[in-house]
Amino acid sequence: MLKKTVLTAALAAAFSYSLSAHAADDKELAAIRAQIQDMKASYEARLQALEQRLQDAQAAVAQAQNTAAASQAPAAPVASAAPAAPVAAAASGANAFNPAISLVLGGSMTNASKDPGQFRFQGFMPPGGEVGPGSRSFNLGESELTLSANIDPSFAGQATFAITGENEVEVEEAYVRTRALGNGLNIKAGRFMSGIGYLNSQHAHTWDFVDAPFAYQAFFGGQYKPDGVQARWLAPTDTYIELGAELASGRNFPGNDRNKNGAGAGAVFAHAGGDIGDSSSWRAGLSYLRTRAAGREFDEAGMPAAFSGRSQVVVADAVWKWAPNGNPTRQNLKLQGEWMQRRESGSLAAMDEAGGYRSRQSGWYLQGVYQFAPGWRTGLRHDRLDSGSTRIGLVNDGVLGLGAFSSLAAYRPRRTSVMLDYSPSEFSRLRLQVARDDARPESSDNQVYLQYIMSLGAHAAHNF
Repeated sequence: MLKKTVLTAALAAAFSYSLSAHAADDKELAAIRAQIQDMKASYEARLQALEQRLQDAQAAVAQAQNTAAASQAPAAPVASAAPAAPVAAAASGANAFNPAISLVLGGSMTNASKDPGQFRFQGFMPPGGEVGPGSRSFNLGESELTLSANIDPSFAGQATFAITGENEVEVEEAYVRTRALGNGLNIKAGRFMSGIGYLNSQHAHTWDFVDAPFAYQAFFGGQYKPDGVQARWLAPTDTYIELGAELASGRNFPGNDRNKNGAGAGAVFAHAGGDIGDSSSWRAGLSYLRTRAAGREFDEAGMPAAFSGRSQVVVADAVWKWAPNGNPTRQNLKLQGEWMQRRESGSLAAMDEAGGYRSRQSGWYLQGVYQFAPGWRTGLRHDRLDSGSTRIGLVNDGVLGLGAFSSLAAYRPRRTSVMLDYSPSEFSRLRLQVARDDARPESSDNQVYLQYIMSLGAHAAHNF
C-alpha cells in the first residue's frame, strides 16, 4: 500500500512539472515569435526607405538628362510640358539641401617679447591681411564652418566661413565646381584658395605650424584667395601632372580694388609628382601670378603713401614624404619648401609727390616634420626674406630724403620655429611652438604658442 501511494505521488509530481515546463516553453516560443515579427517589420520599413531613396535618385538623374536634352533640342510646345510635372516634383525632393557639415575650432595662447602691434617686415611695403604673431595672451583664433554637397550630376558646391576672435564672419571660400566634364578637366568658380604654390591651397588648420611662413605673409598677406574662375587639367599619365590657370578680380593683395570690368589678375601653375619605391613620394610645382595695383595705400611712419603699378610673383615649391612601406600610422617624415620672388614696377606717391618705383624681392622657407610615435610629431622651420634691390624715385631724385621711407630700407628678415604636437585622434591636435623672430632689425622677438585644433563633423580629405 505504501509503495502504491509513493508511486502515485511521484507520477503526479512528474505530470505537474511536465505541464509547467510545457507552459514555460509556450511563453518562450511566443516571445521568440514576437521578436521575429518585430525584426521583419523593422527590415521591411528600412527596405521601403531604401527603395524610396532609389526611386528619388533615379528621378533626379532622369530630370538632369531631360534638362540637358531640352537645352540642346528645339523649343517644345507648351502643352507637351504638362506630363513632366511629376518628374520635376520627384527631383525637387531628391535635391533637398542636405550638405556635409564640419566645424573646426581653433584657439591659442601667445607669449611675445615684443609688442605685436608694432610688427612689420623691414624692407617691405606693409601687406594687407593679418600678419605677425597675433595678439598676446589667450586668443579664440579662427574657427572654420564648412558646408559642401553635390548639387546635381554636373555640379558640386562648397562654402567655408571663417569665424574670427573679433566676432566677425568672413567668407573664406564659396564656389561651385564641375563634376563630369571628363578628360581630366574641371572648372571652379567663386571664391577659392588659389592653386599657386603648395601651402596656399590648404586651410590653416592643416598647417604643420601655428602661422604661415614669412614669404606668404609678406607677398600675399597670408594666403591668396581670389574671386574668379579656375580651370585644372589632370594628364592621363602614370606620373602625376596637373596644369591650371586662373582669372580673378585682382582685388587681393598684392593687387587692390581698381573698380574695373573684366579680369584684374591672372595665374598659371603646373604640378608634377610620383612615387619613389614603396616608401617615398614627391610633388613639385611652378606658379606665376600677375596683377596690378592702383593707389595701394600703406602707412609710412604716419605719412600716407600709395603704390600704383604692376606686381608679378613667381613660386617654386617641392615636398617629399616618407613612410615605411607607405604606412604613415606609426612613423613618417615630410620635407617641404617654397621659394618666391616678387617684382613690382610703377610709381610711389607720398606728400603730394610721385616718382618711379621698382623692386625685386624674394623669400623662402624650408621645414621638416617627423612623426616619431603614433600621435606625436616634432618639426623645424626656417624662414628668410630678402628686400633685394629697390629703386624709389622720390629719394633718388632728391625730392624726399631717405628717412621718408625708413621702413623700406634694405633688410633680410628671418625666423626659426620649433614645434611639438600631439594628436589623440584624427579629430584633435594640441601644439607647442617656440620661435625666434627677426622680422625687425631692433631686436629679436621670442614667441611661444600653445594651440588647440578640434574638428567636429565630416571633413573633406586634405591635399597631398
